[in-house]
Amino acid sequence: MTGGRLKNQVMPDYGHPLEFGSFITPSNTPTEQAVALAQLSERLGYELVTFQDHPYQPQFYDTWTLLSWVAAKTDRIRVSGNVLNLPLRPPAVLARAVASLDLLSGGRVELGLGAGGFWDAIEAMGGRRLTAGQSVTALSEAIEVIRGIWAADSRGGLRFDGEFYQTAGAKRGPRPAHQVPINVGAYKPRMLRLVARQADGWLPSLPYLQPGDLARGNALIDETAVGAGRDPREIRRMLNIGGSLQRQPGGLLQGPPEQWIAELTELALTGGIGTFLVMGDDPATLEAIADQIAPAVREAVASERRTAGTDDSPVRPAIALRQRREGIDYDAIPPNLRVAAIEPGDFDFPLVRSTYMRGGNPGLVLRVHSADEVAEALAYARTQAVPLSIRSGGHGISGRSTNDGGIVIDLGAMNQIRVLDEQARRVRLEPGARWMDVAAALETHGWALTSGDYGGVGVGGLATAGGLGFLAREHGLTIDHLVAAEVVLADGTFVRADADQNQDLFWAVRGAGANVGVVTAMEFVVDEVHEVGWAQLAFGVDDAAEFMTKWGAWIESAPRDVTSFLVMGGRRPGEPLVAQTMTMVDASDPEVILERLQPMAQFAPLVGQSIQVTTYAQVMANASGTPHDGQGEPNARSVLLERMTPEFAQAAASLIESGATYFFQIRAAGGAVGDVPADATAYAHREAQHSVVAFGASRSRIDAAWEAIRPLGVGIYLSFETDLSAALVQEAFPPATLERLRGIKRRYDPQHVLRDNFDVLYGED
Repeated sequence: MTGGRLKNQVMPDYGHPLEFGSFITPSNTPTEQAVALAQLSERLGYELVTFQDHPYQPQFYDTWTLLSWVAAKTDRIRVSGNVLNLPLRPPAVLARAVASLDLLSGGRVELGLGAGGFWDAIEAMGGRRLTAGQSVTALSEAIEVIRGIWAADSRGGLRFDGEFYQTAGAKRGPRPAHQVPINVGAYKPRMLRLVARQADGWLPSLPYLQPGDLARGNALIDETAVGAGRDPREIRRMLNIGGSLQRQPGGLLQGPPEQWIAELTELALTGGIGTFLVMGDDPATLEAIADQIAPAVREAVASERRTAGTDDSPVRPAIALRQRREGIDYDAIPPNLRVAAIEPGDFDFPLVRSTYMRGGNPGLVLRVHSADEVAEALAYARTQAVPLSIRSGGHGISGRSTNDGGIVIDLGAMNQIRVLDEQARRVRLEPGARWMDVAAALETHGWALTSGDYGGVGVGGLATAGGLGFLAREHGLTIDHLVAAEVVLADGTFVRADADQNQDLFWAVRGAGANVGVVTAMEFVVDEVHEVGWAQLAFGVDDAAEFMTKWGAWIESAPRDVTSFLVMGGRRPGEPLVAQTMTMVDASDPEVILERLQPMAQFAPLVGQSIQVTTYAQVMANASGTPHDGQGEPNARSVLLERMTPEFAQAAASLIESGATYFFQIRAAGGAVGDVPADATAYAHREAQHSVVAFGASRSRIDAAWEAIRPLGVGIYLSFETDLSAALVQEAFPPATLERLRGIKRRYDPQHVLRDNFDVLYGED
C-alpha cells in the first residue's frame, strides 16, 4: 500500500455499512462559512457533518449552538461534535441538549465526546483541571449520567454519586428520537478500554495515529469488549482523515483519487473503519471525494464483502441479547419481519411494551405492514410456546394486547383509510387506524362512523367487539355498519367475509372477532352526519342512586338523536359527589339541542357546563400521539343493563360510596342498537339499554363490591372486562350464541392459536 503505514497489518472488517462525513472548523469568519460547508456536505450525499469543539477559541462559534443551527438549516444529514469538550459541558445538561436537538431534527444527532485536553484553556474558562486518569474516570461517569437522563421510561429521578459528577434525583428525559450513538475520541489504552465497555463508536484522527496504532487499538477494544460481554461489532470504527489530492512524497492519502480509493478501501476492509470523516474546509476536496472517491470505495468494499461472505447484518447489542425471553426462537424470526421486530433491550421497546392501561413486558413485538406479513407473523407465532397478543391501537380496557414474555403482533402501521364508493358511502379501514383520524377523514365528506368515546382507540379492537359510542342510539353499534372483513385466519389463510361468503365468520367477527382470526381490513357503510350538539355537564349530587335513576329514565325515553354517557367517581371529603355527563345530539339547531338537554337541568344543581355546536370529528379529536405507557394491571368490571332500575341504581351508588371504584361509567345504548336482531351478530345482548364499567385500584375490593351488581345485568361487554374467568365467558354470550361461536372457533382456529383474548373455549366442558 502506498505510504506503507498499514502494510502487513491484518485487522478485521466489522461489516459496518460504509459512511462518509465531513469534519469542519467552526470558524465564525467568514460568517456562515461553516454552515455553507455543512449544507454542501448534505447536497453531496455525505451522511454526517461534524465540528470540533474548543469553547475557549474566540474565533470559533460555540459548537453546540452551531450544531443546532446547522440541524435547522439542513434536512437529512446527521450532526455531531468531533468531539465535544466534556469538562466544559455538564453531562446532565448536555444529555438534555442532545435529546432536545435529536427530537427537533427528527433523529439526526450523534454525540462525540472527548475526555479533555488543553487544560490551561479549560481552567481559564472555569473548568476543572484533571489528570489523565481522572479525565477518563470523569468521562466514564458522564456517559452513565447521559444515558441515565435519556432513560425517560425509568421510574424516579436519576441519582448518581460519582467522584466527579453527581445527580440528586435529576428529572429524566426528554427521550431522544432515536438511539443516539456515543462516539469517543481515544488513543491511550485506558480510554480504549472505556470505548470497549461503554461507547458506540471509536473516533480517532489519522494524523495522530502512529504505525500500528490502528491495529493495536482495534485489538484492545475487541479484547476488552469480549471480556465485557459485548460483540466487538457493536462499536463502530470511525476515522478523521485528511490529505491531499495532489501527489505528495510518502504518507497516506497524499495523491490522486486512485490512491485514495485503494487506501480507503484497505482501511475499511482490514482496518475496520466504517465511517470516514474528511477533515478540512475546502469545498473542492469535499466535492472530489463525494463524486470520485466515495462511490468507488463503497463499490470496492461491497464487492469484496460479497466475495468474502462478510457478515454485514445489523448487530444486536449484547445488553439486548441478555434481555431475550425464554421460549422464543429469535433466530427463526422471518427475514421479512426482522427489520420491524422489537425485542426487550431495543431502543424502541419502551414505546411498544405496554398499552394505554396495562404495563407489559413481551418478549417480542412484530410490527406488521400488510396481510402477508400478518400471515408470516402468525406462522412464526404458532411455533413458539408463549402467549400471543394481537394489537391494533393498544388502548383497550381489557389490556390483552400485551403480555409478559410472549409475542405481540402489532397492526398499528396498517392504518390506511380509503373511500371505496362515495355514492354508497362505503369506506375501507385498516385496523391500526385511530378513530380520531377516521372521523377527520370522513368529515370532509359530511360523514361519520359511530365509534367509542376516545379518538386514540384503534379501529381493529373496537370494530370487532361492538363499538358503543356517542352516536349509538341513532346509528347503532360500529359493527352494525360493517359490510365486509378481510381476515387472516390462524393458519395463515387469507379470506374475505361478508353476507355472501364465509357468512359464519362474518357473523362471528361482529362481536367476537379476536377469537376467529386477525382482521386486516374492514369495509363499512357510514352515515351522513354534519354538525352536532355536544354538551359536557357536571352536577353536584347528594343522592347518587336518585340521580342515576332520573338520568336512566330520561335517556331511555329520549329521542334517538340523543346519546349520553354518565361518569361518576369517589366523593371528596366534605364535598358533594360530582356526576358528569357527556351528551351528543345529532342536530345543528341550537334550539333543538337545548330542548333535548333541558330535562337534565332538573336532576341536580349544575356545577359546570359546556354546550356547543361542533362536529363529530372535533369531539373525537381528544387523543395525543404519545406512546402508551400503562403501568400495572387494570381492574375493570363490566355489565350490560337492560333497564336502569332503582335496585341497580342503589347497588351502583353503594359501590361508588364504598371507594372501591375510582371511575364508574354508564353508556347509553338502546335505540338503533336494539333494532338489529339478537342472532344477527355475535354481539347478542341487543336488549341492553346501558353498558356499565367500573375501575378499581384493588382487584379484591372491586370484585367483592361487584358481586351485588353482577346479577342485575344481562351480560358483559368484552372490551370493558379484565376478568378472564370461565364464568364470564358464559355471561358474555347467551347460550345459543356461545355454542355457535365455539363451533366457528373450532373450525377456523382448530389449533387454538388465538387463545389469549377472551377465549370462547375457556371453561368449556
